[in-house]
Amino acid sequence: MKQCPGPLNSRRRLLLKVIAAVAAGNPVLSRWALAGRPLETIYRTIPGSNETLPLVGLGTSRVFDVGLGTDELQGPREVLSALADVKNAMVDTSPMYGDAERVVGDVMAELGVRDRVFLATKVWTHGRKAGVDQMNRSFQLLRTNRIDLMQIHNLVDWQTHIRTLREWKEQGRIRYIGATHYHDGAHDELARIMRSEPLDFIQINYSPAEPEAENQVLPLALERGMAVIVNRPFARGSLFRAVRGRKLPDWAGKFDIDSWAQFFLKWIISHPSVSVAIPATSKKRHMVDNLGAAQGRLPDEAQRQRMFAYLSDIL
Repeated sequence: MKQCPGPLNSRRRLLLKVIAAVAAGNPVLSRWALAGRPLETIYRTIPGSNETLPLVGLGTSRVFDVGLGTDELQGPREVLSALADVKNAMVDTSPMYGDAERVVGDVMAELGVRDRVFLATKVWTHGRKAGVDQMNRSFQLLRTNRIDLMQIHNLVDWQTHIRTLREWKEQGRIRYIGATHYHDGAHDELARIMRSEPLDFIQINYSPAEPEAENQVLPLALERGMAVIVNRPFARGSLFRAVRGRKLPDWAGKFDIDSWAQFFLKWIISHPSVSVAIPATSKKRHMVDNLGAAQGRLPDEAQRQRMFAYLSDIL
């Protein structure tokens, strides 16, 4: 039997990749295989620095608050392994999230991926000493000597903690400082802090179901040179519930969108103020799908308006 020529062998290998990816139900890998190579991940520069972040990272609220047994850690292990394939992708956690910090620390150590992720956590307590103790505990749980981003969670006692964060940044224990909230009712207070404090990052809720950050917080972040992390990108699942049973519009393919998750995420990360969106998941297939939103083409402003109008008719 004659050996197939090289180009045919290559096409056969590519076809097998496509078949395997489709059989696994993985639209992102299917698109990669059809392209013959992975699409490049889109990075955005952290304002005031030369450092870049991929536009999609990982949140750990609820989904990483699991036990430490082998079976319970399997989901976080697979998710962090997939995330670490994208260099400097953000992992965001908090003492508020139960055992999430411990799980992140243990799994990062097991996989040896600490140097491949951008690690963010928070301080969530009252008083300087309590804050210092809590943050020192975070270092222990996360098994690291330096945390990339320390944030004041939900603005709790921010006047106290901001001083500690500045000191620790000067000492090199943390690289960036920030403040967070999950609800648009806090946007006014957050905006006041943004005007008075030189924060590196803010973290807010923002999605087609919760677009209020566009009113003042996102423009102010651009003006003040602050990176923006988006939490609740799926509005606690309400966006998925709204489109259940619906097919993606045909024109979504123009932006390399393969799933509703990518539709929502691409609308978010295409805003020029947004540095990274952090959907939470404990499932590898969802992590891979979410990362696919930070690849290929992003919608421009006119296309974003079309996407928003389309969803507004459904929500």
